[in-house]
Amino acid sequence: MRNHTSITEFILSGIPNTEGLESMLFVLFLAFYLVTLLGNLLIFLTILASSNLHTPMYLFLGSLSVFDVFFPSVSSPKMMRCLMGQNCVISYRGCASQLFFYHTLGGTECFLYTAMAYDHFVAICHPLRYTVIMSRRACIVLTLNTWLGGCLHGTVLVFLVFKLPYCGPSEVDSFFCNIPVVLPLACVDTSLAQTVSFTNVGVLTLLCLFLILASYSHIVFSILKISSSEGRRRAFATCNAHLTSILLFYGPVMLIYLRPASSPWLDSVIQVLNNIITPSLNPLIYTLRNKDVKLTLKKVLMEMVHISGA
Repeated sequence: MRNHTSITEFILSGIPNTEGLESMLFVLFLAFYLVTLLGNLLIFLTILASSNLHTPMYLFLGSLSVFDVFFPSVSSPKMMRCLMGQNCVISYRGCASQLFFYHTLGGTECFLYTAMAYDHFVAICHPLRYTVIMSRRACIVLTLNTWLGGCLHGTVLVFLVFKLPYCGPSEVDSFFCNIPVVLPLACVDTSLAQTVSFTNVGVLTLLCLFLILASYSHIVFSILKISSSEGRRRAFATCNAHLTSILLFYGPVMLIYLRPASSPWLDSVIQVLNNIITPSLNPLIYTLRNKDVKLTLKKVLMEMVHISGA
């Protein structure tokens, strides 16, 4: 990549309009980051250690926990260094790596939520065939494909953006490298790269959203056919956590990529919400609404306390 550019590093401008608030934001973001890491690692280890949670739904939840450990780690450490007044410069390859992992993990999350919606669809609409359709092999293949699909998505985007020449200016108008803030720095016309990259992101997002909505339309019709109100309530309850996570994920993505006008401050706020705050909420969403996870988590914590006390 370095043969195509005279720039060897980029300068991250950070979060706009936060002068004088750096120390407070550092403490706040560090707290969210630590909660994200600890919460998601605890969920993952709980699922891994408990044989009664080795089911398709919890396999996807464990994969989501792994994702929520990696995703905020793409941008948070560098952003917090900038907030502490340290070096806000990122190398050319570091910038390309941030963009790659951001979109690889973002694409993986899209596919993962789609796979989870399919799992709910099979469980509610075809309960008698659930164990056959969602076999262990099928779940592993689905999970691997979500990560492979995300990797392909990120590879295409990083090739489109960083095959262009960059010869200055080098200031990235954000706290991390992303397509909307990196492409304007290229020395050539970027209309084709913008069209292809935003089409790639838009098509992936809308395709996954369409498949999720199609799954839930069948789920709603199946639930409405249930005669007892208690049965309908339980069926809806199994989908609440997944629907909440989908809203938290797709809301910021659509605001960033589908808005006609760009605002650096609003974009940064949305990115902070998407990159740092949302991953810290997923453990709470899934544990507070899931009796099996709460009971197993309590058991694991009691065993840990007993071992440490001994």
